[in-house]
Amino acid sequence: MTETTLDWMALANRKPKGKRPSYFADPQNEELYSILLSLVGEVSVMRQRLDTVERLLEAKGSISRADIEAYVPAGDAAAERSDMIREYILRVMRGPMQAIQAMTESAPPIDTVVDELINS
Repeated sequence: MTETTLDWMALANRKPKGKRPSYFADPQNEELYSILLSLVGEVSVMRQRLDTVERLLEAKGSISRADIEAYVPAGDAAAERSDMIREYILRVMRGPMQAIQAMTESAPPIDTVVDELINS
């Protein structure tokens, strides 16, 4: 199957096999989390593509779509791009990850809380 014969919209909208993992009790939060992850992926790809355009323009002055499609970062450019994307994902996901962590942390036993209140 070549790229021109694939129906990308049909593939993207196919129902996954099996049950989706659930992280939140509220289905609306699940949907928002899914949307957030999709947007993070899209913006990440745009940032990589913009990085490609900037690097090619700096090196060549003018570029074509073929130049952009053929570009593969190497060496320092690959390392810089990797760091840029990692930092971006960590910034965006900090809030949701903290929320998930807070939900999974168990509260201390009541005896511990009482002892802390009495001894403080």
